[in-house]
Amino acid sequence: MYYCIVNPSARSGKGKEIWEKLEAKFTEKGLKYQAVFTKGPGHATKLARNLTNKEPESQTKMLVVLGGDGTLNEVINGIQDFENTLVGYIPIGSSNDFARDLSYPKKVDDLIDQIIAGKKTRTLDLGRLTYNSMSRETSRLHEDRISVTRMFDVSSGIGFDAAVCEQALSSGTKNFLNKIGLGKLTYGSIAIRQLLGVEKVPCDITLDDKEVIHLKRFIFIAAMIHHCEGGGFNFAPKADLSDGKFDLVYAGNMPVYRMLYALPFSFTGHYFWIKGIGHHVVQKVNIKTDKPMWVHTDGEVSVKSDNITWECLEKKLNMMN
Repeated sequence: MYYCIVNPSARSGKGKEIWEKLEAKFTEKGLKYQAVFTKGPGHATKLARNLTNKEPESQTKMLVVLGGDGTLNEVINGIQDFENTLVGYIPIGSSNDFARDLSYPKKVDDLIDQIIAGKKTRTLDLGRLTYNSMSRETSRLHEDRISVTRMFDVSSGIGFDAAVCEQALSSGTKNFLNKIGLGKLTYGSIAIRQLLGVEKVPCDITLDDKEVIHLKRFIFIAAMIHHCEGGGFNFAPKADLSDGKFDLVYAGNMPVYRMLYALPFSFTGHYFWIKGIGHHVVQKVNIKTDKPMWVHTDGEVSVKSDNITWECLEKKLNMMN
């Protein structure tokens, strides 16, 4: 049995249309499947949670996710039993950074054939983010804090990159550009505007509970499992998807004009030579900032925090394609 979680709103409403084409493939092969359409934010997490309970423990659950990086992130945060869950992913989002590194077939039919085989083809790292947070609604009330844990499969970031994601999600820019076929420009256009207004915030970065790096002013810090985030910013060109470690990258102690200069180089991954750009390969990172900043997981943003911890979980996710 294949359990399909479909985001009908993906690619500005084309998710349902694309699913109907893919459904024919399951019917043609005579396979059993159930499809559920997500109804809004958080629904994919609830569906995955219900489908992957540990009873019976020996039964492998096969989930097929049709959506963007945000839908996949929700599903991963709902999986209760990673050991006995196989995930197939059909990327139809605007950025598709998760699929970018995986050499997926260009033809959808070929991609579906890999999933239909129902075999584990690779295991990938996942990240776990733990942080003290303030929700959007209470972001101005420092005393109203909650402890949050979230998983991520591509990257998590604090500062500039998270602020870019937050603006993309809260404004109409992303949907408008998607509708005219220019969705990949969303993050680049917003990034320039965010850099021009970036705040001067100090922070301390602790690597693997040992080395501490102090930045008088940081622009962004990102824990990268995959190479790219934000629709193609190649922040970690040599990231290993299954080595149990993050490629930690950051920009700090540098003027805005130098970051503007560095931004085009980040698309090709050749930007570590620029003064103020840092890079480390680590399993665990703690970051404390002087004020709460936006935090994202796979481009999804809902909270601000001034104290976060990232941990890499080696080969946690079993994939069918």
